[in-house]
Amino acid sequence: MTAPTPRRAVLVAALAVATAATAATVSSGTASAAAPSSPRASGRSVDNRFWFSYRHWLAGAHQGTAAVDGARPGLEIRTPAGRTEYADPHTGKKGVWEYATWTSPVHRSAVPATEAVASWNARTPAGTWIRIELRATYHDGTFTPWYVMGRWASGDGDIRRTSVDGQTDGRSTVWTDTLAVDTAAGGPRITAWQLRLTLYRRPGADRGPTVWLAGAMVSDVPDRFTVPASTPSGQAHELKVPRYSQEVHRGRYPEYDNGGEAWCSPTSSQMVVEFWGHRAAAASTAWVDPKYSDPQVCHAARSTYDAAYKGCGNWPFNAAYAATYPGLAGVVTRLASLADLEVLVRAGIPAITSQSFLAEELTGAGYGTAGHLMTVTGFTATGDVVVNDPHAPDNPSVRRVYQRRQFENAWLRTKRHNASGKVVSGPGGVCYLYAPTVPDPARTAALRAVGVL
Repeated sequence: MTAPTPRRAVLVAALAVATAATAATVSSGTASAAAPSSPRASGRSVDNRFWFSYRHWLAGAHQGTAAVDGARPGLEIRTPAGRTEYADPHTGKKGVWEYATWTSPVHRSAVPATEAVASWNARTPAGTWIRIELRATYHDGTFTPWYVMGRWASGDGDIRRTSVDGQTDGRSTVWTDTLAVDTAAGGPRITAWQLRLTLYRRPGADRGPTVWLAGAMVSDVPDRFTVPASTPSGQAHELKVPRYSQEVHRGRYPEYDNGGEAWCSPTSSQMVVEFWGHRAAAASTAWVDPKYSDPQVCHAARSTYDAAYKGCGNWPFNAAYAATYPGLAGVVTRLASLADLEVLVRAGIPAITSQSFLAEELTGAGYGTAGHLMTVTGFTATGDVVVNDPHAPDNPSVRRVYQRRQFENAWLRTKRHNASGKVVSGPGGVCYLYAPTVPDPARTAALRAVGVL
């Protein structure tokens, strides 16, 4: 529930603007050096761009990589571009790796942005891993460095999965999973960006990793303590999502942040993974103490643990974990309102949301939090929010119903007062979305409606 370190307290949202709507764009091109247009004028605060089709992977610049077609198109190593040594900062272990790289086309954002969060879905068998980098273009035409947004593998036998905190050029900084401009009010804006993926394998290996999806969400969310109220649809609907408590794991596996309140993100991820019909294989949970209940939640925590952050709350690491299951994709985005969530739920897509609040700000929760993930599973006829809240003493009590207005504010605002009265940051509508790689027409329409496809 509560983050191990207050890294998002430094992410100050930008410009006070009117009610924003999520938007997606699939355009790409060269960056503009012109001053950024106002998000108020466009009515947009979020822009998503993800590469995932065979045509997408054919684009960009290949150095030893190749696009592969099939049921799930991807990017693989064809001929290594070279070899390099990597010294793992968390284990001290050194190793030599073959590598190849793919650099995406430049994506010109529909939103002059203050933050960027990358997402990726990949298969990394033993002896392989990937590095994800993002380079942004400022509104004046200058560039950031290539920022490392993650060194990632689904397992932890070769490298430790890690973010690289504190990278900066004096105008923007990487805080765990988020690239943020340093001065949101009146500072630079991200007007374009591109990704660079580096795929690694043991020298001489026949195969390497496969990347199925990569992209980013950039945003310039309104700077606000309260949000405009959305209008309920009036349609009651609830999805049957498995219920797991994070609290039953309190004190388990200190090496993965000790269970309990620290495991809200992987516990929520596991609930949605199982909603889509997947479950960790017995071999994947064989390491878990047989006395422990719900070993798949322990597996999710280990599979999302960020060795630099020292916790399981890295947003893209959770989405990448979900996508290790067959036929499942995961991304991190921001949504505009509970109306967006209703569109998703009616189409059969649960969503994992991030919120922060004092105990008195969310009636029925019984706790306060600086940052917590829970799964939205439905809505009542009056528009109140049905959730699987993992902050519960046991699995049966995970289901909660929260007042719409309170929940929406705790999720969408970017500023709030903590228990000491200090102004701190809010999540600004962050959401994990996990869905089939080939969604049916209704789900495709819903994902398009909220700006993800």
